[in-house]
Amino acid sequence: MILTTVALNVALPLLVGALLLVFVRLVRGPHVLDRVVALDYIAIVGVGILAIYAVATGQTAYLDVAVIVALLGFLGTVGFAYYVERRTNA
Repeated sequence: MILTTVALNVALPLLVGALLLVFVRLVRGPHVLDRVVALDYIAIVGVGILAIYAVATGQTAYLDVAVIVALLGFLGTVGFAYYVERRTNA
């Protein structure tokens, strides 16, 4: 029970705070690359929130969703890096 209490009372508010700060970077980012990094970090924080929620509720289905979100975030970042590389070389 102590792990659930720590996860809900300490880690989850920290992740939500990080999510809000990254959202500010997403909106105010001076360059497109800053916004892409912010979107990638939002995906990472989302995976953390899903993992904590899975631990708190005991439902392992949320871990499957977290893996899918992590894979989609990774593929999006790789795709954008490919786009930026092709744009700068052309």
